[in-house]
Amino acid sequence: MNMNMYMNMSMKTPRSRALGMHLILVLVSCLLASQVLLAHEGVLSPTQESPKQESATPWGGDYFPNTLLTDQDGQQVRFFDDLIKDKVVVINFIFTTCSDSCPLETARLRQVQKLLGDRVGQDIFFYSISIDPLSDTPEVLKAYAQRFKVGPGWKFLTGEFADVTELRKKLGLFIEGVDNGRNKDHNLSLIVGNQTTGRWMKASPFENPWILADQLANTLQNWKKPSTGESYANAPEIRPPSNGEELFRTRCASCHSLGPMDGQGLGMRSIGPDLIGVTRQRDPAWLNRWIREPDIMLKEKDPIAMDLFERYDKISMPNLRLDEKSAQSIMQFLQEETDRQQPLQAVQAQ
Repeated sequence: MNMNMYMNMSMKTPRSRALGMHLILVLVSCLLASQVLLAHEGVLSPTQESPKQESATPWGGDYFPNTLLTDQDGQQVRFFDDLIKDKVVVINFIFTTCSDSCPLETARLRQVQKLLGDRVGQDIFFYSISIDPLSDTPEVLKAYAQRFKVGPGWKFLTGEFADVTELRKKLGLFIEGVDNGRNKDHNLSLIVGNQTTGRWMKASPFENPWILADQLANTLQNWKKPSTGESYANAPEIRPPSNGEELFRTRCASCHSLGPMDGQGLGMRSIGPDLIGVTRQRDPAWLNRWIREPDIMLKEKDPIAMDLFERYDKISMPNLRLDEKSAQSIMQFLQEETDRQQPLQAVQAQ
C-alpha cells in the first residue's frame, strides 16, 4: 500500500464513521417511532404486558375494604359488594349525639334526596356511617333517620370501630390529629362517586343542594356526555349576597325556609320553622344567643328553646360556632327579607 492510498483512506475514515453513526441513529429513531405508533394503536410486542381495558378502574374490590356493616333495620351488608359496587353513591360519617355538624349534614342530604326523588334507591344510593358504634346501635340509627324523615334508598350504618376507621382512611375522610383525638371532631366532607367509572370526588356539607343533586343525577352518571342547556349569555344577573345571606344559605337553609317560595313546596325545609317574621317575634338578645349557643340554652331548659325542641321532633338546633357578629349579620338578613316579603305597613293594616 502506497502512501497516497493510505492518506486517502485515513482522510475518509472519520467521515465514513460519522456516516455510519448517522445511519445507525436513523435506524434507532425509526425503530422507536414504530414502537410508539404500535403502543398508541394498542399493538404490543409479545414481551410487553397487555394494558388494562379503558373501562377498568383502580377503585375496585382490591382497593375498597369489604367491611361488614349493619344497617338501621339490623341487616348485615358488605361495604363493597352490597353498597357501592356498580353504583352511584354519596357517603358521609356521622354520630347521632353530635350537636353541631352532623344534623346539618343530614338535613342537607335530605334536601338532595328530595330533589332526586324516586331515583334514590334505584340508581343513586345514600349511606351515613356512624363513627360511634357503641352508642349508635341499629335502633338508635333508625330513630335518628325517622326524626329527619329520610326516604327509601338511604341507609344508616354501624360496624366495628376499627373497621369503620380503616374505611374512613381508605375514603380519605380521616384526619390524623383530629379524628383520632379525644373528642369526636371528624372530617366533615362527603364522598360522592360512581364505582363503575372510578370517578370520585369530595363535597362540602355546606354545598348547594341543587349542585349536589346535579352531580349525582348527571355528572357522575355519564360524564363524557356534554351537558346541554341554555347559553350563559341568557343568564340573569345575580346580585352578590350579603355576609348574613351567605351565612344563612350555607348554615341555616338546610333546616329553615324563608318565606312560602323558599323550597317549602318540595318539602325541602320542614325540619325547623320558617323564619320569615322571626325578628319581629323574638327578643333580639334572645335570638342572637339562640343562633350562637342553642345547645347551652337547651341544657339550661330555656322555655322557648324547649318548646321548639319538642315541636320539631326533638332535633336539636346545631351549635355552628358562630360569633356574635356573625349572628347579628344573619339577623339583619332575616329582618331585611322579612321587610321585603312582608312590608310592615301591610302587616299593620291587617
